[in-house]
Amino acid sequence: MNKVIIYQIFTRLFGNRNTSRIEHGTIAENGCGKFADIDEDCLKKIKKLGVSHVWYTGVIRHATQTDYSDYGLPTQHPGVVKGKAGSPYAITDYYDIDPDLSIDVPHRMEEFEQLVARTHRAGLKMIIDFVPNHVARQYCSVAKPAGVIDLGADDDKSKGFDAQNNFYYCPQHHLQPSFETALGAMRAYEEFPAKATGNDHFDPWPGQNDWYETVKLNYGVDYYAGRVGHFDPIPNTWMKMVDILLFWAAKGIDGFRCDMAEMVPAEFWAWATKQVKTLYPELVFIGEVYNPSEYRHYIASGFDYLYDKVGMYDTLKSVMVHGTHPSAITHSWQAVEDIADHMLYFLENHDEQRIASSFFVGDARKGVPALIVSTLLRSNPFMLYAGEEYGEKGMDKEGFSGVDGRTTIFDYWNIDTLCRASWKSLTDEEKALYDLHVKVLNIAQKEKAVTQGQFFDLMYVNGQLSHQYAFLRKAGNDLLLIVANFEDAPVRCAVNLPQHAFDYLALPEKKVVATDLLSGVKYECQLSPEEAVKVDLSPCSGVVLKMSVARPRKTKKDGRATAE
Repeated sequence: MNKVIIYQIFTRLFGNRNTSRIEHGTIAENGCGKFADIDEDCLKKIKKLGVSHVWYTGVIRHATQTDYSDYGLPTQHPGVVKGKAGSPYAITDYYDIDPDLSIDVPHRMEEFEQLVARTHRAGLKMIIDFVPNHVARQYCSVAKPAGVIDLGADDDKSKGFDAQNNFYYCPQHHLQPSFETALGAMRAYEEFPAKATGNDHFDPWPGQNDWYETVKLNYGVDYYAGRVGHFDPIPNTWMKMVDILLFWAAKGIDGFRCDMAEMVPAEFWAWATKQVKTLYPELVFIGEVYNPSEYRHYIASGFDYLYDKVGMYDTLKSVMVHGTHPSAITHSWQAVEDIADHMLYFLENHDEQRIASSFFVGDARKGVPALIVSTLLRSNPFMLYAGEEYGEKGMDKEGFSGVDGRTTIFDYWNIDTLCRASWKSLTDEEKALYDLHVKVLNIAQKEKAVTQGQFFDLMYVNGQLSHQYAFLRKAGNDLLLIVANFEDAPVRCAVNLPQHAFDYLALPEKKVVATDLLSGVKYECQLSPEEAVKVDLSPCSGVVLKMSVARPRKTKKDGRATAE
């Protein structure tokens, strides 16, 4: 049994080695990564990192200001596209591939299929986005299979809500945004009747902070009447979206990361995941759900994993900036203990600020203890964002995105550390950070104590720890004592092991030699409730002490020794 470790690639940026970096630059000026850049050697390196799944972000065709009309693709009005490249979450054709990512645009689907095959040959599984809540304002599928009716084509636009409509409308109203974009173009965009905006904005006056470039999809929930569900007969949108899921599943992918899943009713997910998994039982669904009170509802509706953002991510972020005591980590895992295997941990993704950014802690090394905790704490999945392993800062002023500590999803750009890694020009600190990620992630993948072992939190008997977090993992005769140091200074810790840990994990009391799997340093320890284990910790680091806890051998009457 392997631990799921997901590597998120923002596909447009990942392979781009163009260093022009012109603010608001076009694809011709700044370049763009391609599927072909993710070749066999690249995938082998990702596999070596300890990864099991690759999430290719931004694969499906979305709104852009780049003109592909020569290839028969509709252009989008610049007023309803964020950035030159556009948001990958403003889908313009659910059945098509983003032409930016292909070398030969007419053969973009074949290039995607080749990437699927390469990924699998490398021993990796493949995840893509499914964006179910909203689409681009000018959605128009030119790649849909024969017989498929486009979203909204049969809608009764005289009604604000109809359970069989695909969109919500503001009858008799033109779209009238309450702001001007930088180009002054939004007001020139014509839409009548206005459609509801993707972030549940149900009037014709979206603001600049709304998802104004998108429109909300209708799953049979009447928001105008107070969120009343109309699910019998099955809404038309349900059937269209399942057809889309099945289309991509047939391409051989291994899972969907479902954008803003909680904005779509759980009733749909229960129906849809059952249909998809009947044909593709191994396919996984990962849900972006932020409301903890809804976690169990969505898991019961077919999701394999959910973002643990509001719990573990927010807690670790606060611990990293020294706003919260590490003991808060205990409360975070306890809150979801009954669904622990379904929670996806992460420290970065395309929505969050980079650890090394000035908006977070400003130094990637300060994320190391959080990496150790989030990968080794439990057996549930962990997700890494490309560039995180090198300490990418995310402090570029790319264009629409601006300087916000995040890697842009709206602009044509490249990722500095990924470029320098490919050119073998990383700093010593970046190399060391990468090597540490390789060690930690491979421990998470290979140690049975992590992938399937028992877990024991030690914080309740270690109140003396100020900026450290300690826990045990055990499988068979292998015991791991893991201590993460969030402090910016070296410390010597004395970690107490309570009697309950010896009883719960069936530990013997004996002397052992423990090896730190991160440094190779050996410790002589007395395993006993009466004697603390002493460990030396560097600033913003941790130890993973592995020891054998096989019980002492018994001697038979004939003098032969046997293991207990």
